[in-house]
Amino acid sequence: MSLSVKIVGTELRHPIMNASGILGARKEHVARLVEYGVSAVVTKTITVEPREGYSPPIIVELPTGGIINAVGLENPGKTVIGELVSEARRLGVPIIVSVGGRSEGEFIDVALEADKNGANAIELNLSCPHAKGYGIEIGSDPVTVYSTVKAVASTVKTPVIAKLGLCDKMVESAIKALEAGAKALTLINTIRAIYIDVFTAKPVLSNIFGGLSGPPLHPIAVRAVYEVYRETGAEIIGSGGVYDWKTAAEMILAGAKAIQIGTALMKEPRKVIQGIVEGLKAWLEEINISNIEYAVGLAQKV
Repeated sequence: MSLSVKIVGTELRHPIMNASGILGARKEHVARLVEYGVSAVVTKTITVEPREGYSPPIIVELPTGGIINAVGLENPGKTVIGELVSEARRLGVPIIVSVGGRSEGEFIDVALEADKNGANAIELNLSCPHAKGYGIEIGSDPVTVYSTVKAVASTVKTPVIAKLGLCDKMVESAIKALEAGAKALTLINTIRAIYIDVFTAKPVLSNIFGGLSGPPLHPIAVRAVYEVYRETGAEIIGSGGVYDWKTAAEMILAGAKAIQIGTALMKEPRKVIQGIVEGLKAWLEEINISNIEYAVGLAQKV
């Protein structure tokens, strides 16, 4: 049973990678992610200049499961890209550089750095729910999505992936991203949320709002993948609440060709990834499918 998949022309030995935001801002992070067992490394979102992010508290664990975080796109800036790509090359794994910006010019600036250094793909963060001027403020407008993706895809040779978040025009934004030259989509990012301490009567996070991730997000993410795949048939990387082989298999059946994992890697990451990979192999054998790519979108074909 084969778990190998090809995303934007890059062969992966299995479909599991980390989600942007989980490590991936330093050379040693790349090595740690490879040790965990990911088939490709996704960097933290890199901006033109370094960003310090928000003051603590930036993460709150929910009693119902999952977390809300508002890190604020903290990163060392575009000059780090070269060493991240070099380390991934040394370790023999593909690397996807996540790019953030407040304008087309900023997206292009960082994307060119990734392109110059030989990244396997560039993932445009059009979906961060808590950094003002970035992310979902861009990705919720299909016209802006088109112009941003077009600006980058027409400038670099590296394949472009558009990472979109949940919004009213998500499917339309996905279609526009593909029309503009995106070779794949990542769906979805965290969802804007808030947690209030009932004893202090104040929001817990310093930024007030953060992004909800983990198991509570999963059914929504599966629905997003299902709808976009149904309308576009695009290569999709599913992200949102995957924590075991069954939640990964759901994403694949909905239309995801690969999976990004975030919150689940906060505890026993090696065990989580190994469990998903072994579970997917056993699942394929159980349903008599020889290659996992044959299972992509199967829930829409039976």
